[in-house]
Amino acid sequence: MPEISRHHTGPRMSQLVVHNGIAYLAGQVGTAGASVTEQTNDILAKIDALLVEAGTDNTNLLTAQIWLSDINGQFAEMNAAWEAWVPEGHAPARWTGEAKLAAPTLYVEIIVTAAI
Repeated sequence: MPEISRHHTGPRMSQLVVHNGIAYLAGQVGTAGASVTEQTNDILAKIDALLVEAGTDNTNLLTAQIWLSDINGQFAEMNAAWEAWVPEGHAPARWTGEAKLAAPTLYVEIIVTAAI
């Protein structure tokens, strides 16, 4: 039986699942109603904390999936915060799309996986 470690588990999901040396994070959102930059920075801080809990950091990112509520109006602002956070030479494979998020005042959601 494979060892799977689940963290911050609720009835619907876990915020972090670790398996075979990979940390899988649930989608993280920021403070509703804050600016795109503030939400992105809040999300990245949550990701940092979960990665540390898993025993890794943002130099070991494998993938990132980013959802924006308005890709045309928010892409540049989110990217500025993202690029300041990702260590040079450690950018993950990444894709970005537009989606309706869980609440109309949420503008950004980020999901990452990282090696441990």
